[in-house]
Amino acid sequence: MKVSYFPGCTLRTKAKLLDEYARKSALRLGVELCEIPDWQCCGGVFVSAKDEIASKLAAVRALVSARDSGQPLVTVCSACHNVMKQTNYAMANDSDFALRVNNYMAQDKDPSAPYHGEAEVMHYLELLRDRVGFDRIREAVVKPLTGKKIAAYYGCLLLRPGRVMAFDDVENPRILEDFLRALGAEPVVYPMRNECCGGYTVLEDPAASARRAGAVSESAAAHGAEMIVTACPLCKYNLEKNAGTLPVIWPSKITSILSDRLMISSSSKDTSKTARFLFLCSTRYLCTNSIAPTSRPRVGFTAISSSLSFVTSRAMMTFCWFPPESWPARRFSQPLGRISNFLMSSVACLRII
Repeated sequence: MKVSYFPGCTLRTKAKLLDEYARKSALRLGVELCEIPDWQCCGGVFVSAKDEIASKLAAVRALVSARDSGQPLVTVCSACHNVMKQTNYAMANDSDFALRVNNYMAQDKDPSAPYHGEAEVMHYLELLRDRVGFDRIREAVVKPLTGKKIAAYYGCLLLRPGRVMAFDDVENPRILEDFLRALGAEPVVYPMRNECCGGYTVLEDPAASARRAGAVSESAAAHGAEMIVTACPLCKYNLEKNAGTLPVIWPSKITSILSDRLMISSSSKDTSKTARFLFLCSTRYLCTNSIAPTSRPRVGFTAISSSLSFVTSRAMMTFCWFPPESWPARRFSQPLGRISNFLMSSVACLRII
């Protein structure tokens, strides 16, 4: 089975291992993730203003690519998935928005047919549940997580808005818990599993972000969890940085088992470094980047910004990258924290035939 795949910026920088494990785990289960050509940043957040077109063009182009290939579009990052799903919904259900977007797209050098939400957008977890099947995963597991009490953390972006995302029951989701059961673990259900961790406020209000992340961790620990598993790289970063009540889960323990299964090394040159920014000098720019939905000037923005060392017609909306703990960025071989990403701690830490 082949599916179109949108990795997104985070899986090219701070979460390289997540991208690598997603691809190789999928192959072991009979699914090839076919990266779409010439993808651009999705923007990191879906802007609800209906007259905001520029920041959504990159998502539409990815959706068009999936439609033209006749494959569903799969994402691993929760933020990318939320943007893709909401953009697709808007293109299918808001005729005025779709008309304006298609008018912009018609100015491309080689324009595609008008787009009206024809592509199917799936998160990696939905791919495992609906196409692969948890029963098949259960049969493939060789090293189950028997006896492990693991708390699934959904966060905001996978579930909301519920009518658009149609991912799971917003108030009582179960897909992550079912996934963990397929891996042999004992899921821990706790009140804060679908509440916001404060990740989007980590730069604006670090104290508030820390309080939110701490509440999630404390809730999971109070219900007997040994570790937290999440599908969102931003949640992973925030919980690692601020959650202090759960036992430490070292990345080396997880990646060593995965390396044994996939015959790869977690200490390789390509996966041992975090991203470093080479030309933006201030801390604010080091932690943010402008949305780039365009190869100029086709986004319809007439304003040209020259505030940096080059001229650009990008829409200058910023979104959060994951700031390193120190400058320069450190290596993964150092302890990173207490929370493991869902692929790195579950599918990726097992032997799958």
